[in-house]
Amino acid sequence: MTAEKAERQDAAEAVSEKENEMDVAEVFQFMNRESLAALTTVGDNGQPQAAVMGFAVTREREIIFGTVKTSRKYANSKKNPRVAWVIGCTTEVAVQHEGSARELEEEELARYQQTYFAKFTDGPERLTWPGITYFVVRPKWVRYCDYNPGTRRIEEKAF
Repeated sequence: MTAEKAERQDAAEAVSEKENEMDVAEVFQFMNRESLAALTTVGDNGQPQAAVMGFAVTREREIIFGTVKTSRKYANSKKNPRVAWVIGCTTEVAVQHEGSARELEEEELARYQQTYFAKFTDGPERLTWPGITYFVVRPKWVRYCDYNPGTRRIEEKAF
């Protein structure tokens, strides 16, 4: 094993001593800079099913995403709302986000769509898609991972 691989393994296994002091503002800012993430739901057979999705995030680290009612993720999220996200796959920094997905309706839908449409300005055009709907995922657990030399840390927070 190379020294670099050993360092990465050590970093991956060591949760920051400051895990209870996660900088939630920094996590929000990181998530808010990203536009795409991997969403994992659980299918009828108990197997994970993943999709790359556009998403928006609130300051409370709630994730908002849209899908159509004919998609696997829609059916999966309705039957089993437990979902997981990986945000940030292009650098040495990533957020893992686990939570519960809930389909949005009425006034709540309109409120969350403001956040979503601010990020995806073409979002209102998709409202004409048959079966379009939106979900919010409230965090239950978040892990912020930075594997960059000099800033390396892993922080977790349960909500």
